[in-house]
Amino acid sequence: MEHAYLGVDVGSISTKGVIIDKQNNILSSQYIWTQGDPIGAVKELVRQLEEQFDKGKYQIVATGSTGSARKLVGTILGATMVKNEITAHAVGTTTFYPDVRTILEIGGQDSKIILVENGVAVDYAMNTLCAAGTGAFLSSQAKRLGIEVEEIGDYALRSTHPTQIAARCTVFAESDLVHKIQMGHPREDIIAGVCNAVVANYLNNVGKGKKIVSPVVFQGGVSKNKGVVAAFQRTLGCPVIVDPNGHLMGALGVAVLARKGSARQEFDFAMERMEFRTREASCGGCSNNCEIICVYRGGALIDSWGNRCERGARVH
Repeated sequence: MEHAYLGVDVGSISTKGVIIDKQNNILSSQYIWTQGDPIGAVKELVRQLEEQFDKGKYQIVATGSTGSARKLVGTILGATMVKNEITAHAVGTTTFYPDVRTILEIGGQDSKIILVENGVAVDYAMNTLCAAGTGAFLSSQAKRLGIEVEEIGDYALRSTHPTQIAARCTVFAESDLVHKIQMGHPREDIIAGVCNAVVANYLNNVGKGKKIVSPVVFQGGVSKNKGVVAAFQRTLGCPVIVDPNGHLMGALGVAVLARKGSARQEFDFAMERMEFRTREASCGGCSNNCEIICVYRGGALIDSWGNRCERGARVH
């Protein structure tokens, strides 16, 4: 039976998963909403991945997790590799684009930039405070304008005179957008202006002080928006590469890391039918008073973390 490798990326908005073979070919992939329940989302993700996966030909022998819930998800998956998003995105991108110098990533609620030299990430920045340059901002503005977020790109590309939209923060941008609607600006010009505002906000806040060098790869859910891609290309004055699987790059990267790692653990799809729960416990064993997260499978404790000294290891 041939070996395969699972990578899972769980964020605040979306949960992504891929299964790859030894040559990094995607055997199964899925993108779903987290909906505030990372455990439930991962179980549903695994169920959907299993439907596409040829279990008669392949066996998953290593699993990686990344994203904001990587520790929790790694525990319930029995992951052999747990890595932060910067590392996962950098590894995923350089695997498929070895010459990449700049990685732009915009997700649902946060964004990041990674600078690469000789295939290694040498600098990065993240923005988790302002939503003006994220997918959540685009979704809310699309709703305000009465269109589906998936239609934004097509509207933006029809614009010949994009409206100037304040890009400093969500509050200013939304206020300015309402004002421009009331003034009678055409919808496609306003939408193109919103795409430009997303790019301006990203470059001013996330890319501030960073030298953006080509080749540039744009990924994350917002990379599917043709209007934002076009705005990046106009602003940067260079081509912007968008991979068809760019929204899965974190999961791909951590799957590659799991494949390259030495640890091996066969993955059991039966985990999707198991019951997991978490409990927060206060240690109280010393003045640190650590808050410890305990994870249970059935009634058995399978992992805990948060203690800053050995006394917390007794809490469960």
